[in-house]
Amino acid sequence: MLSIGSVVLGVADVPRAVAFWTRALGYVPREEPEADWAVLRPAQGAGVQLSLGRSKTPAQDRPRVHLDLYAGDAADQAAEVERLLALGARRVAWELYPEDADFVVLADPDGNRFCVIDTGRG
Repeated sequence: MLSIGSVVLGVADVPRAVAFWTRALGYVPREEPEADWAVLRPAQGAGVQLSLGRSKTPAQDRPRVHLDLYAGDAADQAAEVERLLALGARRVAWELYPEDADFVVLADPDGNRFCVIDTGRG
């Protein structure tokens, strides 16, 4: 049986992406990052790895695959969004938000979009 070993993001600047995502997720490099490739893993052990590979193509405005980062409730979501913005993320003006969205769309410093989800809504 197969399992997901890593989620891969294309980035323009691997060192900048390593700096952002290690602070955003509390991850650490699995081994010494290279100029064009790095694999990050959870500092506390098991979990999905995040691989960062240098890419010359721009980030997509509506990516088919993206990360969903889970927050415990609305207050946690708001705090995490502010923390991520302070780390260099930016808000995405996204016209497809539903009326009562439980997610906020952000982009990392390379423009890769991701969502911060309020999981407390049940």
